Amino acid sequence: MPMPFLLFALAIAAPIRAQAARSIGPFEDEMVAAPVPDDEDEGDEADDGEEEVAEPGVTGPEIKYSADLPDDELERRWKDDLQSLGSISVGFADQGRLINAARMPLDDAWILERPSLAYGTKEAVDALINAFHAVRKQFPSSAPARLSHIGNQDGGYLRPHHSHQSGRDADIGFFYRNDRVPGRGVRRDRLMDPARNWALIRTLITGSDVQVILVDKGIQKVLRDWALANGEDRDFIDRVFAKGHHALIQHARHHKDHFHVRFYAPRSQELGRRVQPLLAQRPEQNLVMHKVRQGQTLGHIARAYDTTIKAIQIANHMRGSFLHLGQQLRIPLRKPCTHCPLPPPVVVPPRCLPASAVASASSQ
Repeated sequence: MPMPFLLFALAIAAPIRAQAARSIGPFEDEMVAAPVPDDEDEGDEADDGEEEVAEPGVTGPEIKYSADLPDDELERRWKDDLQSLGSISVGFADQGRLINAARMPLDDAWILERPSLAYGTKEAVDALINAFHAVRKQFPSSAPARLSHIGNQDGGYLRPHHSHQSGRDADIGFFYRNDRVPGRGVRRDRLMDPARNWALIRTLITGSDVQVILVDKGIQKVLRDWALANGEDRDFIDRVFAKGHHALIQHARHHKDHFHVRFYAPRSQELGRRVQPLLAQRPEQNLVMHKVRQGQTLGHIARAYDTTIKAIQIANHMRGSFLHLGQQLRIPLRKPCTHCPLPPPVVVPPRCLPASAVASASSQ
């Protein structure tokens, strides 16, 4: 395809793609970015990518989360019994994929808004199950929690998100007073039920390995004020709602109607690091993620990675050859990957707990 025609096609198709993206999920704020007002404070704005990077070949500390699997046993299972390894999170949340995904089950305590996108690591799925059950136990008459996107069964790019690629991200809708979900454009901070939403967030933070929760700062204020007014320890609340790019809860402007929760998945992440040198032993898993740049075609990409257009189409369930800027593609490789992004060793920090819980644990 001639280059001028390709650029023209991309320009014409962009508004169509933007309109189509609005129907992908139930949470409107994440679908299409709104213009930033002049007085908008962007200093604490977070995106849903992962900042940490590591060069291929960098070695980390001793293995902590999969010590039951010596290297030779891991290699044997990788070749002969892949399913026995459980979920494997490869790469980063915004540049990764998933092997042996766990699926969020059906239950009266939650609704799967998109069942086909309810796949994640076992750690993330278990954490969501426990949190939703805890809220239902505390509020027996509550409407079910609403779970939107986790990820595809094999991870990878999920429109319209940058992340949700390696099985560790989940979008959770708010609980509302009278259990009525507001219409599009209605302010959520005035209609949400702070008691149940705080119960959910508190359970996730204290009962699971949460890496970050993204939500608009206006929603944060509602939850913080409610928690303090209902007897929560101020030091605990200050730590939960601390400011900065490494805070546990961070402001994300287009998250006014849902929580974006990212979990640590230590075993799944560590297995992802350990199997990277073994990927070539299983051709169907020997993949690299590629972000489409302006002017690229499937032919350009296939030649760059010494693969074929047909192989790329099969790996990405593509019927045609149309690409859009920023699209993430899974590229099948014929040789071991020498430039795949390798995350640093995962180290899960201690959970953020109120003083009463810390004292109780210390006395036992």
